[in-house]
Order: sequence, then C-alpha cells, then structure tokens
Amino acid sequence: MKNKILTYSLTYHKSLFSHGDQKEYFYIQTNEHPYISEPYRAESYAIEFLRKGSIIMHTGLEKKVVHAPAIIALGPSVIRSFSKNEDEILIDIIFFKPQFFLENQANVFFLMQYNFFESSESNTSPLTKTDESKFERIFSLIKEVSEAPSKHQASILRSYLYILIYEIDGIQKEKIPTETQNPLYEKFKELLFKDFLNFRTVQHYADELNVSRKYLSEVIKKYSGKTASDWISEMVILEAKVLLQNKKMSINQISDLLHFSDQSVFGRFFKNYEGISPLEYRKKQID
Repeated sequence: MKNKILTYSLTYHKSLFSHGDQKEYFYIQTNEHPYISEPYRAESYAIEFLRKGSIIMHTGLEKKVVHAPAIIALGPSVIRSFSKNEDEILIDIIFFKPQFFLENQANVFFLMQYNFFESSESNTSPLTKTDESKFERIFSLIKEVSEAPSKHQASILRSYLYILIYEIDGIQKEKIPTETQNPLYEKFKELLFKDFLNFRTVQHYADELNVSRKYLSEVIKKYSGKTASDWISEMVILEAKVLLQNKKMSINQISDLLHFSDQSVFGRFFKNYEGISPLEYRKKQID
C-alpha cells in the first residue's frame, strides 16, 4: 500500500533549496527549515543537526519542540510535519536514498536495525556539549566534501553517514528510561503502528498484549492523557491525511485502503475528527 501513498522525493526536497543535481544524496546547511505543515512521508532518509534555535516536529502522533543542539533522524516510512517555533535557526541536513547508503553494504537490512530512524520516541537526540562539538566536526567535514567536487565524494559521504549512525546509536544506548515510560504503553504503540489498518478495536490490542480491555485503557489514559480508542482513531486520521494528498487516488479508493465499509462511513468518521469532509480537506491542499 505504501507505494500508493504520496511521498516527497529527494528531488522535491532539493527543490525546496533550489538545488537540482541528480545525485542520490543531498546536503544543505540552512537557516530556513522546510516547514511542511501537512503530514507526509519521504523516499529518503534524513539526518538533521539543529545547531541553533528550535522547531516543532510531528512524527506519527507525537508532537515535540526540538531545541538546539539536537540530532533528528528520520526514516522514509515516518509520517512527519514541521512548523516554525523560532525565527532564527541554523540546521544541517543530509538526505540520502537507502540504495545509495547500501551500495557496498552486504547487509541490506543494516539501516532497519536502528530504530531511531522510525521510532517517534527515539528520532530526536538532545546533545551534550561534548556531543555537540563532535557533531559540529562531523558535519563540517560533510559540508567540506559536499562543496568540493571529487570522484570519491559519494564514498567519503557514505563513510561519514556510517559515523553519524554509530554516534547516534551510542547516544541512544546511553538514554535512561524516564518515569513516564511504561512497557505496556510502549508495546501498545508499537503494535498500533503495525496493526491499525486492519484492527480498530481496543479489545484486539488488549488480547494481543494479554491484558484486559479495561486495564489497557487505564494504562494508556494514565501515560498519554488519551484513550486507547483515541490513539487508534488518530492513527487512521493521520494515514487518511497522507493518502488524501495523493490526488491520483479517489476518495472511494482511500476508503477501501483504510478498510471502511463504504465511502460515506469514511466521510463521517473523518468529518467527526477534522470538522471537514475528506474532499474539503483535499481541496485545501496545494497541488
């Protein structure tokens, strides 16, 4: 199904910065983050080093304000959107297609083993002063090699990407779980992201997690402030918004993909949460 969902290509990301080469990677240092307020996916991975300022980022159903210094890592399947929090920011971003990174990698699942690319809880890493200095040096090297044409440019950048990934993984492994985390709550979210298209009852998730429906609902409400039912519905709405941006798909096709009994049921469900119909939402989007 994901190949039918609108995603922003690497070429599109380049166009945001008036950059038009045909390479499978792209580096930019900018004081203007591409603020895309509607949820979307991307065909490329992205590692961002926020040097100054802060931005608001939505990934999946999580909203967070990211303050510098911080690293953001995003995989292609992550539904994300961004909005401005401060006028003055400075950020380095390197985008890369998976096939570029994996060109000489025997393990085609290499990137998949790092959950910080896909997890809403792990895709931002606040940096200590020591880590900040380290990433400043790495991104300065990336900037230098990106701006100097070389027949070895791709190989050198690929090596720096390995270093970035290993450094981010090191920071992630040092994180101490906070008191607000709960194993059942975390497992529910993991299961939800995997199953929400096919299963929309709280009972399904309770059965899969071997707890009662009532207990699951109490835990989710305690640790998130939202009910388990709200989480399920919001995931469906988020996916619907991504699908609705693909003008090649009819509302009826989207309704089918989301497993609604018919288009009118989908329309009522969407309007109940968003206040407008799926068609009205689509018309609001820029071509």
